[in-house]
Amino acid sequence: MALNFNRVMVKDQVLDLKKGFLGNPISIHGVCFNGKKIGSRIGVQAVMQVGFESLEISKGLENSKGVLGFDVVTEVELREKGFLGLRKTKLVCTVGPACSSLDDLEKLALGGMNVARLNMCHNTREWHKDVIRKIKKLNEEKGYCVSLMIDTEGSQIHVVDHGSPSSVKAEEGSIWYFTTEKFEGSRPFTVQANYEGFSEGIKLGDEIVIDGGMATFEVIEMVGNDLRCKCTDPGLFLPRAKLSFWREGKLIGKNYELPTLSTKDWSDIEFGISEGVDFIAMSFVNDADSVTHLKNYISTKTPKSIKVLAKIESLESLHKLEEIVEASDGIMIARGDLGVEIPLEQIPTVQEKITYICRQLNKPVVVASQLLESMTEYPTPTRAEVADVSEAVRQYADALMLSGESAIGPFGQKALSVLRMTSSRMELWSREENRQNILFQKNLGASLPDQIAEEICNSAAGMANNLGLDAIFVFTRHGQMASLISRNRPNPPIFAFTNDCSTRMALNLQWGVTPLFIDLSDDMEANTNEAIDLIKTKGLIKEGDTILVVSDIIPTSTTQTVYQSIQVKTIA
Repeated sequence: MALNFNRVMVKDQVLDLKKGFLGNPISIHGVCFNGKKIGSRIGVQAVMQVGFESLEISKGLENSKGVLGFDVVTEVELREKGFLGLRKTKLVCTVGPACSSLDDLEKLALGGMNVARLNMCHNTREWHKDVIRKIKKLNEEKGYCVSLMIDTEGSQIHVVDHGSPSSVKAEEGSIWYFTTEKFEGSRPFTVQANYEGFSEGIKLGDEIVIDGGMATFEVIEMVGNDLRCKCTDPGLFLPRAKLSFWREGKLIGKNYELPTLSTKDWSDIEFGISEGVDFIAMSFVNDADSVTHLKNYISTKTPKSIKVLAKIESLESLHKLEEIVEASDGIMIARGDLGVEIPLEQIPTVQEKITYICRQLNKPVVVASQLLESMTEYPTPTRAEVADVSEAVRQYADALMLSGESAIGPFGQKALSVLRMTSSRMELWSREENRQNILFQKNLGASLPDQIAEEICNSAAGMANNLGLDAIFVFTRHGQMASLISRNRPNPPIFAFTNDCSTRMALNLQWGVTPLFIDLSDDMEANTNEAIDLIKTKGLIKEGDTILVVSDIIPTSTTQTVYQSIQVKTIA
């Protein structure tokens, strides 16, 4: 059986061994392809080998030998639906007062929540700490695999709060007072602004738009720095809402001179680091430098790999989109705030563009804001909302996010169920129709060896599709090859075996990747056989299944050599 690797052969080029491979030194070894018997059946093994010298590797948290880290939700789903039935789009739920009990959090985990998001705009430090403790308890004691994300508030000049713990209905014609006065609790029709200069430059007749259009007010009187306003478009007024000013149909920009991260944000980040969260989402990112600064800061504070997501929610961030994506570990498309700064009709195309660029640059992308907004009040979504969710899945976004639907709405579990069922159905339809959108592959590696790694992963995804394989197994300590294969959006699911806890939790946000915590050795064949044996004992893989195996394990022993490799195996 001949396996054709497109574009792997490199002509008239000399490999510079000093450049290394993925940042590691290389020793001289050849490239080979061979066929091999596996068990009593004929399997095919095509191996591309790049040898490494020994080097120090920071080991992940140790796990008991022979224990396979399947989370309980994936194991049940795999038993019921098989390999190709696994959902590939990841789901993020914002945790709020409506779902913060241990019982509610477990129901969300059972319903498919991959990442729990904590919005640092709301609730107390102790409340957030309690939620983190509960999520970790579910992971450790119940066998779930839910990652933790904190979302910074950002330097928002325009944040206002009516003081009530839940949303308030703003009726048409009602008069509201926006003030910088600080007071405890709430007052009728009174809103506190968190920035004393919030009304600078505002004129009579200007409009205040709440949360991108949830409600609209017209300025009818100036009272010092305060504003008296009339509600012109009624709607829900959420606690700690964001406002924007408009004049004659144009946005009045006011928040570009403040730093991306406020003093409160830095305090929240310190809290997140101390609590061992997996992701930090930065609000109102306008350039790559702020992302790089935060990543460097985190690296000096903890050995844990905490991923930084940049939120795209301003016109300025769109102007510097590619450099922000390159600097970050992932992107969140905050469509609500973004829709305030660009015309509404541009949102769909901008979303698709951001998603595509993230795939090109191999960064996970989360589509957020107002996916199922009506479900903050009603038990069923609108058909238009379902179509919106389906479009995000069709665009191959890595993850979908619930905000108020889960945080304050009474139907958070139903909303999560809608996301799960819609994404699963859309993935199945795309596979049946063979509707893989063409991705123009960018070479991300700076050196030839890095590009070889990309070619291996591109070829692996193509082989898995063309040969109709059942699953892709990736053995990885840092997750890079699992991520590169995910970028290609293959039909079979990707199982990433790692012995690093941070890697496992980070891969929880990658499309199609099921991260598994397992003991790893330098011997790829031993890793593969052990993983297959363990999965067989659980009854999750059977004789005749075919899997593709990829490995980037780097040896810790000076006497052993490791290989970047790709194999196809038939289970005996």
